[in-house]
Amino acid sequence: MLDQPTIDRLAHRLDEAERSKSLIRAFTQEQPDLTIEDAYAIQRTWTGLQLARGRIVKGHKIGLTSKAMQSAVGISEPDYGVLFEDMFYPDASPIPFDRFHAPRIEVELAFILKTALKGPDCTIFDVLNATDYVTPALEILETRMHRIDPETKAPRKVMDTISDNAANAALVLGGRPFRPLDVDLRWIGALLFRNGQIEETGIAAGVLNHPARGVAWLANRLAPHGEQLEAGEVVLAGSFTRPVDIVKGDTFHADYGPFGSVSCQFA
Repeated sequence: MLDQPTIDRLAHRLDEAERSKSLIRAFTQEQPDLTIEDAYAIQRTWTGLQLARGRIVKGHKIGLTSKAMQSAVGISEPDYGVLFEDMFYPDASPIPFDRFHAPRIEVELAFILKTALKGPDCTIFDVLNATDYVTPALEILETRMHRIDPETKAPRKVMDTISDNAANAALVLGGRPFRPLDVDLRWIGALLFRNGQIEETGIAAGVLNHPARGVAWLANRLAPHGEQLEAGEVVLAGSFTRPVDIVKGDTFHADYGPFGSVSCQFA
């Protein structure tokens, strides 16, 4: 494990990179033995800096939920990050592109909790009972680190992404809210359009075979740190499409069929 002064130093570097809209070298370039637990320690310290500045936690996100993505980065479980209140945008609203450096977008389902969820023995059935409603969502990903190191040409690793708040930056909620037991969530599909042309399609079963499974995993993953998912939180359950690059002026529209749609424009 890294010592606390090193964790604090790296968290402050991330904080400065976000505020200055600049990219820093991946932490694994200078800390090759960085572990996943080190990465979450950096993320928690970075989160503390945000809270001290007045940001408000409104939920969590889950990433790397597909077997293909886990295999690609060499892990056997998802990752997670924090959602802050200022990351949320209304459906069909313009999003300032200049807020980001190199954003990408994914299609997801969002769970809005009516009661708290606490591990270590949280199950998919606990998640379904604790969820007020589910709604379509778009997640905007961002990086505060170089994806490819400019000197060594080495790609960033999953420990870098976890440190970087699981690459989370913003989200849009939309579509039709629905109760989680009214439909088989595994079979909800979506079509993602960019500027009127289809870019990606996916089905929610791609998220751990059931999107609620990721929420249960998160509740259990937080438990050893004395944390839980609180009532009223929004939890992004994980993408079931590949991330799509965004350029200024792009309009995205995700069609969830009978569950409505969600859209945004990067102005």
